[in-house]
Amino acid sequence: MAERWRADCPEAVYRSRDALANLRLRVRIQRVTSSMLFPDQLEERVAGEPDKGLIELDTLRRHTPSAVDDQEEQVVAWQEKLFSQFEVDLFRTESTCQSPLDRQYHRDIVALERAGGRRNQRIFTYTDYDRCTSLEEHTQVLTTSNKSSPTFLAERMANVRQRRHERPDSNFSRLVTWEPTEDFVKNSHVVNTPVQTMYIMADLGPHGKLGQKENEYVLCTVRADSNGVITIKPDFNYSKEPYRVLTNGEKREVWLLSLENASAAISQEEREREQRVYRDLYVRHRDYLSSLVGQDFEMPPPGILRLLVNGEVVSAKGYEYDDLYVHFFVELPDDWSASPPQSLSGVTQTCRTRTLGKDSVAFFCHPFSFEAFFRKEDETEESLPRWPVLYFEVLSLDLWQRYRTEGYGCLVIPASPGSHTLTCSTWRPLQGGTVAELRRFFIGGSPELEDMSYVRVPSTFKGDRLSRFGFRTVTTGSVTFTLHCMQHARAFVDAGVLNKRRQSVLDQLGGFSQQSSVHGVLEAFERARRRMREARESLPEELMDTSARLHTEPMV
Repeated sequence: MAERWRADCPEAVYRSRDALANLRLRVRIQRVTSSMLFPDQLEERVAGEPDKGLIELDTLRRHTPSAVDDQEEQVVAWQEKLFSQFEVDLFRTESTCQSPLDRQYHRDIVALERAGGRRNQRIFTYTDYDRCTSLEEHTQVLTTSNKSSPTFLAERMANVRQRRHERPDSNFSRLVTWEPTEDFVKNSHVVNTPVQTMYIMADLGPHGKLGQKENEYVLCTVRADSNGVITIKPDFNYSKEPYRVLTNGEKREVWLLSLENASAAISQEEREREQRVYRDLYVRHRDYLSSLVGQDFEMPPPGILRLLVNGEVVSAKGYEYDDLYVHFFVELPDDWSASPPQSLSGVTQTCRTRTLGKDSVAFFCHPFSFEAFFRKEDETEESLPRWPVLYFEVLSLDLWQRYRTEGYGCLVIPASPGSHTLTCSTWRPLQGGTVAELRRFFIGGSPELEDMSYVRVPSTFKGDRLSRFGFRTVTTGSVTFTLHCMQHARAFVDAGVLNKRRQSVLDQLGGFSQQSSVHGVLEAFERARRRMREARESLPEELMDTSARLHTEPMV
């Protein structure tokens, strides 16, 4: 098979929810040669001279093929088998049939001959079960080299994908595919293969020499899968000019190819009925998914707030050295707890920096998550509890895999739910003198914190005032975090259903605490304004007149 389309032939991909059995393609080919147009031109030239040139014109007409042989039009259905002259000659004799598919083709050809012959002459098809449809992967090459050939593994994997088996055939000097049984051929419309292929071919040989394999050319390739995706190469012509097919040989004839979508259009009534069916199907599928999920969601016990944080260490920038990584952990204050299996610490991968503007930025995109539970033991306290704190340190690796401390930092988990992007600046301890800087540069030694909570308030500190006098630091870079916080508590649902006031600690921790406080201030202001209006209206008129006179008269 040869593909002789024009170089700019497009390949189109369509999606259809209709059955593939309703697909129809109208294929029309027409030969364009000088021998076909020359008799008409000669006839026009000699029309005014009836006594000259009639013998030569009749001679050319006798040697010119008929118009039927120069053009053909067929409407081809999906996986419809149209036999070529070569297949008719091959399968006419029953002794040459070796497989169930060959014998089925023999019976079909005999039935066609009894009915008066086949309706096609040059245009024929190769369906998905023919021998040639699985040979495309063996003939394709990925390079321009003439010596390239598929490996043994590539051939075996191609056969596995096509779900076929190879066997040698004595009639052909090539590999042919497994042939289905007779029952399989009869019921082939119920088979759902991953990808089905159909080739619309044409025998473009000279007149009287049809049936030779070297004259077969691919007009159109149609592929479809079970999801309704249809690939057609080349695409339909629509209003564009026909495609040109150039044949091999001495004459190098040119054929014009036209492709049209001949599928029957659906009526408006059927379209509406189909939409109703799909709508009912979607509703049933939604109800089915809802039944799998259920209506009862997991709720924390009463008096417990559940905090879920899905975070990401996005990037770090502004540091002195390259090959950075971040070590972080989460500290849970009093009244907070976490399930034992989960880890509250992590380390990112080592990342090289890239220059963006004036800064060197290392993009980690390292995700982390944790879940914590809050339970207030003493409900008499009115102060809000402390929130979990995320401590982190940025380190760098040198050529000998020795690390340096680049900076320390911390951030408090936001009290409001939602998405938050936070950029935290860092610092590192500074040891005075040139020796310390040389040690840091050559051997990687640098001052470190024994307790990373010293970045904020040390966990061992019990006093009232924390003094850092004499502790020298230097500002380094910054780290960007993205936090997605979710809060879950039974008190939120009860407050929303019962419309009660939020006064407990859990209510103040909720995502609507800020909104509730704003509404409370507005309601208090409205109540005060109403009382002032009522008090003013209840005052005597004499007092109102005296007050107004005092405001209007100038003071002496």
